[in-house]
Amino acid sequence: MMWSVMRAAGGLVLVMTMMTGVAYPLTVTGVAQAVFPWQAGGSLLERDGVPVGSALIGQAFSQPGYFHGRPSLAGTGYDAASSGASNLAPSSAALMAAIDQRAAALRQENPEAPHDVPVDLVTASASGLDPHISPAAALWQVNRVARARGASPEAVRALVMAHVEGRALGFLGEPVVNVLRLNQALDQIQPQ
Repeated sequence: MMWSVMRAAGGLVLVMTMMTGVAYPLTVTGVAQAVFPWQAGGSLLERDGVPVGSALIGQAFSQPGYFHGRPSLAGTGYDAASSGASNLAPSSAALMAAIDQRAAALRQENPEAPHDVPVDLVTASASGLDPHISPAAALWQVNRVARARGASPEAVRALVMAHVEGRALGFLGEPVVNVLRLNQALDQIQPQ
């Protein structure tokens, strides 16, 4: 009797493993690749046929001629294998000190920008991988980027506005700018 129960239990484990561990993942992956091939492939953005990054994961841009994204606390910065936040409370002295330090560095790098730094340029997202900034954060950086590239601020501002993504479904979330897409488009602007 005990062996028949063990045999039935073992058979059930084997069947469920094949269904949930093999058949289901292969089916979901196949459907995703058939219906949403770009997204299932990682939403990769390319330059001259070479992948330069994903539209879903932020990257560190530190050169003055590029727009900078949100700070990342994921591993060594934008490390998808170590996604996560600092978990510091809004009342944390360490968080406030980090924000003040980031704001001072940004003001020094962007002397023509308004004094108030947009909050998304000094605070990390919950995942540390956010590829977007607010339109206000992008516009705040226009003068620095234009100066570094020898382009007119008006042309760079127009490029930012052309890359503003509206709310999802027209009412969810806030308008955003994908930093990698904006910086790719920025490379197409010719200096004056």
